Amino acid sequence: MPDDYTPATIADVRRLRDTLEQQGKKLVFTNGCFDLLHAGHVRYLEQARALGDAMVVALNSDQSVRQLKGPDRPLNTECDRAEVMSALRAVDAVVVFDDERATSLIEAIRPHVYAKGGDYTVESLNREERTALEAAGTQISILPLVPGRSTTNTINKMHATDCATASNGLLRLAVLGSGAGSNLRAIIAAIADNKLKAEIAITLSDQAESGFREIARTAGLPALFVDGGDNPRRLSEAAQKEIFEHLERARIDVVVLVGFMRILKEPVISAYAGRIVNVHPSLLPKFKGANAPQLAIDDGELETGCTVHLVTAEIDAGRILAQAKVPVNIGDTAESLHARIKVEEHKLLPQVLNEWRERGLPVRGAGRP
Repeated sequence: MPDDYTPATIADVRRLRDTLEQQGKKLVFTNGCFDLLHAGHVRYLEQARALGDAMVVALNSDQSVRQLKGPDRPLNTECDRAEVMSALRAVDAVVVFDDERATSLIEAIRPHVYAKGGDYTVESLNREERTALEAAGTQISILPLVPGRSTTNTINKMHATDCATASNGLLRLAVLGSGAGSNLRAIIAAIADNKLKAEIAITLSDQAESGFREIARTAGLPALFVDGGDNPRRLSEAAQKEIFEHLERARIDVVVLVGFMRILKEPVISAYAGRIVNVHPSLLPKFKGANAPQLAIDDGELETGCTVHLVTAEIDAGRILAQAKVPVNIGDTAESLHARIKVEEHKLLPQVLNEWRERGLPVRGAGRP
């Protein structure tokens, strides 16, 4: 930090909180990256400050921002962000923290009021932070957003000219997976062999330790993790929101699901309508959902295969883009059959992605306000 500015410590903030409580007053707490300060932030902080008698802002450190938002962020260092934030009239103290979440700060400070922007609901708050807030007896206040003012919108405007004039023709991909990651490896290989004109902007997994993430890290790709919640098939509201924010920040053309085992819902489904593609191990519409290879065997099928299709709110029901057939052999197990299906998936998925524009499928900005 610069010599003339030093952020508050946790002990400083706790003393402030205790002093206010003795006076019958309230401490307001909020947290965030505040990477590119804009009018939306300033108005939000003014509203938050009005909920109590003093406000502390917990600011994600540079390390924390990189963990949350990828290697291209932050745009401004924690030193600059903290100094600018502390100069605002609504802010009484700034504390910088290294964790991805503010849970430990909430537990230590026990603020009277917690403020968050209207892109959240109480249900979509990070579950660890929400548990800590409830344990502290903290009042949670969700404040309305300022329309059109967000860091992501600002950054996207800055990139708009580059996007409009870009001539490399590369499809910008986000690849989501939960398992071994063989389809991710196939996409990486197709790009390296110049068989797929695309770039992988981010990879994202709901499994902190997986073959998928290891393949991404080995390839030097951003390997992001999102805690999906307790249900192994469904994403929590907080996870749905976090995934959407990652996609928006990375300016994604197409979202590619490769063995991603949780169901995408809003806001991703609507925002990326026609731009989410999945590979499924059956000849849809047969054998939707999980365990498709075993279902093909159990049903006595002579052949099955794989399908690349668009993702909609209904599971495995979107427009079919391409299929490849695989015979079901006598004595096949689900594992042996699935292994042969994957061979075809590794060919079919990169092919469909490479033909994305030629097929008239939408990319970033198409059909969106």
